[in-house]
Amino acid sequence: MMSDASDMLAAALEQMDGIILALQALGSEEEDNKGKLDYNWVTRWLDDIGLPQYKTQFDEGRVDGRMLHYMTVDDLLSLKVGSVLHHLSIKRAIQVLRLNNYEPNCLRRRPSDENNISPAEISQWTNHRVMEWLRSVDLAEYAPNLRGSGVHGGLMVLEPRFNVETMALLLNIPPNKTLLRRHLATNFNLLIGSEAHQLKQECLENPDYTLLTATTKVKPKKLSFSNFGSLRKKKQEENEEYVCPMDVEMPKGRSFQKGFELQIYEDDLDRLEQMEDSEGTVRQIGAFSEGIQNLTSMLKDDELFKEISNSPNPSVTDDDSNA
Repeated sequence: MMSDASDMLAAALEQMDGIILALQALGSEEEDNKGKLDYNWVTRWLDDIGLPQYKTQFDEGRVDGRMLHYMTVDDLLSLKVGSVLHHLSIKRAIQVLRLNNYEPNCLRRRPSDENNISPAEISQWTNHRVMEWLRSVDLAEYAPNLRGSGVHGGLMVLEPRFNVETMALLLNIPPNKTLLRRHLATNFNLLIGSEAHQLKQECLENPDYTLLTATTKVKPKKLSFSNFGSLRKKKQEENEEYVCPMDVEMPKGRSFQKGFELQIYEDDLDRLEQMEDSEGTVRQIGAFSEGIQNLTSMLKDDELFKEISNSPNPSVTDDDSNA
């Protein structure tokens, strides 16, 4: 009997939360773009951020832009989103929406004139656009592995725990492919910029750091009935209850500031040229390495080397040519 009463109370409180949010949105709907994002837009947004597997749950829950803004960890768990990586993907995707004032068309789905692209613009890349970038840096065969991974530009640039090791893991690049992994790391770090790279390095050096993987699950908090009332009160006050906290630290890079105009200096141009010239680099280095090995094996054949160098007749016979 007590359990039924608590369930009814919880349902009533959840319904009340929805009514309060709706009333709050009425006063700002003209000014706030998130009120214009309906649940159909959110299901398309899940495609953009690389999490189409959750479209059915979000559609059934009628999750719209306003609900995204106030979404909590418990909300995501109730929508069957249990992966830590996917929680972080949604967190950073919501942050990108906030940075762009919930502009419906703020995400970049296709390549454009991106010679002077900034980290702020890369944070707007969709999952599909990230796969296009992988193809441009000669990693096309691994690009399809990012489907359903939750990897998008916002996760790459804004999330300190998401580094090149996690990227290589999601792409299924074997650990013994050191050349490929180094190639990925070079292009990844050039792409995200120095500020994001520094934050990832600091996170990597933290003693509590653990590698972010696709299989790590979110551990739900265990709550007793005696704490239920206090939880409802604290839920509105503690930002960490939200998937993307209201006071989440925003990037300090110049490219994220309003009115910023990107300026390219000589060092940046050199790095951009390296990125442009990177296509085919892996195959070229592999062929060069094979040539060195062949040359080394020839030089190790002392008898043949001495025979050629000490030969009195420099002319080459037909038999030698055939050999």
